[in-house]
Amino acid sequence: MIRLYVFDLDGTLVDSLRDLADSANELVAQCGGTPLGMEAIGRMVGEGAATLVARFFAAAGIERPADALARFLAIYDTRLLNHTRAYAGMPETIAALAPRASLAVLTNKPLGATRRILEGLQLSAFFETDAVIGGDGPLRKKPDPAGLLQLCARVNVPPSNAMLVGDSLVDWETAREAGTRMCLARYGFGFREFPQEKLNGRERLIDTPRELLDLV
Repeated sequence: MIRLYVFDLDGTLVDSLRDLADSANELVAQCGGTPLGMEAIGRMVGEGAATLVARFFAAAGIERPADALARFLAIYDTRLLNHTRAYAGMPETIAALAPRASLAVLTNKPLGATRRILEGLQLSAFFETDAVIGGDGPLRKKPDPAGLLQLCARVNVPPSNAMLVGDSLVDWETAREAGTRMCLARYGFGFREFPQEKLNGRERLIDTPRELLDLV
């Protein structure tokens, strides 16, 4: 029985790709580079803002200034909810799951931005304050399992009775290291680059959020 669902944010709970890409391209343009395609930037997301910034500067072929991360975060802070939306069916899905299991969020996005997105999209009511872990806290980012294990311990749920719902290889590796179940969201932009040879048959795969209800 699944007693805890832990959700990734970008590409799982919410489609934030356009706002991330627009923010990245604004900074690239400021630094004299040519904007990158949204799909290309989508392949760079998942391991935190610092890694994303390094990747899109490398892809643009221009020198990364020392303050690139701070500038990107400042730009993105003004765009968090311009186009970002919950995936269709996600609010109803988590509302249906909430009476049956504990819910949490584990993301490599900074915590402040994560909370603003959850609040802005009316999703924050489903996640208690200490059930949301961002990538800028004291714990190591995914794929390190520390955050996921802390969320399990918080509600006294053994990892074997928890499921991480994510869309990327980073999420898959996190679940493997923590010993939790794994559900991969094929609708998320992170799944486009998932190495299919990694799949071992123990994962659950969904094409819409509502399919999570069939796993209960």
